[in-house]
Amino acid sequence: MNRLTRAILALLAACAVLASIVWATFQLPAFGGLAGPAVQERMRASKQVHGGRFENTPPYVSNLSFWGELKSYLGDEVREPQFAVPVERIGPRNLARPVPPGLRARWLGHATVLLEIDGVRVLTDPVLSQRASPFQFIGPARLHSAPLAIEDLQNIDAVMISHDHFDHLDMDTIQALARGGTHFFVGLGIGAHLERWGVPPVQVHDMDWWEQAEFRGVTIHCAPARHYSGRKSMDNSTLWSSWMLKGPNHSVYFSGDSGYAGHFKQVRERLGPPELALIKIGAYGATWEDIHMSPESAIRATRDLGATTLLPVHWATFNLAYHAWEEPIVRGVAAAQVQGVSIVTPHPGEQFEAGVPFVNRAWYLNRP
Repeated sequence: MNRLTRAILALLAACAVLASIVWATFQLPAFGGLAGPAVQERMRASKQVHGGRFENTPPYVSNLSFWGELKSYLGDEVREPQFAVPVERIGPRNLARPVPPGLRARWLGHATVLLEIDGVRVLTDPVLSQRASPFQFIGPARLHSAPLAIEDLQNIDAVMISHDHFDHLDMDTIQALARGGTHFFVGLGIGAHLERWGVPPVQVHDMDWWEQAEFRGVTIHCAPARHYSGRKSMDNSTLWSSWMLKGPNHSVYFSGDSGYAGHFKQVRERLGPPELALIKIGAYGATWEDIHMSPESAIRATRDLGATTLLPVHWATFNLAYHAWEEPIVRGVAAAQVQGVSIVTPHPGEQFEAGVPFVNRAWYLNRP
């Protein structure tokens, strides 16, 4: 065997070992599971499935370029706070008490919001781990601590999950919630991830767009969004969604991740205007807007919904884009003022309560 042959065999062996490591890594629980026959049948029947996978209408066509993205990545924006973000802690006693009437919201960072609506306690896209990653030793780390610790989770009645990306669906947080009996409302196919993590099937509710479920006096509506999905790749194997909660006296809309499109008007036409809108404003770029809207588009979406108040989410927690970390809220507040949208800007953990005056402070500029 000559030297060239040995080198080729060594390279092939190294490639085989690397492929085996990658394959084994993707089998880890954090990457989720596959839907069972009953849910697969529902997925095949969904109007959102085209060519064997979920698709936007019209389909998302990526215009990313390697050199364009590299140029943006190497930009000189300040992408992390240069001061300690103020965080209001939420301890076990906050969750031990019964939920009083009314509507309250505490933004916990990124897309995670603790809601109390007409006696029901709800979390959106709960990610309380240190990193938005399948591994806690690598990946985007939090820019501020979580107001609510995973070990303090209790008495959470329900969770709404918009899609299965790691910054919106965290295995450790889900497992802690499941032990307390929390029910999970998810887009089609996402329930398989939860069941692989040990969540009892009776606590998991896979839903298609425009389906609804009654839960303790609150109606939970699964609604459209414009995004994509996949824990291992952009395979669109699960359904991304937005959500509307409608109680006897109050209502909340949660956008999840989405590009701007006509579904915001459709939600208003079919479900009515929400009292409170939780809409993403961060993690956007010139080539992403079809699936990650800008702050100005988020304000436009709020107007389309006819929401009384906007509480912006999906910013200031993980460094996931190329803009300055505070840019989304600065642009969002400016656009809201121009378009006459009522916006609140709580720091993480600070409570907003409907009907109670809220004083906006520019904490993100490190001044009172």
